[in-house]
Amino acid sequence: MSRVRDLVDTVARALVDQPDQVEVTEGERPDGYHIELRTADGDLGKMIGRQGRTATAVRTLATLTAEIEGRRATVDFLDERD
Repeated sequence: MSRVRDLVDTVARALVDQPDQVEVTEGERPDGYHIELRTADGDLGKMIGRQGRTATAVRTLATLTAEIEGRRATVDFLDERD
């Protein structure tokens, strides 16, 4: 588990109403990390925020954390549950 995944997981659990429903999955790509975040049905809006400001902040934090390791990071917010 990477620092980027830990960061996204911690921030997401702090922001949502149902932290036990947060799922963060991590995939590795040649140039960096790919993080997918799923939340409970009503919590996705809290993660995106007004005009996407919260999502932008989470992505910025993830990018900066990955840069410490000399890598890149992308974060996707998914609204469906499989």
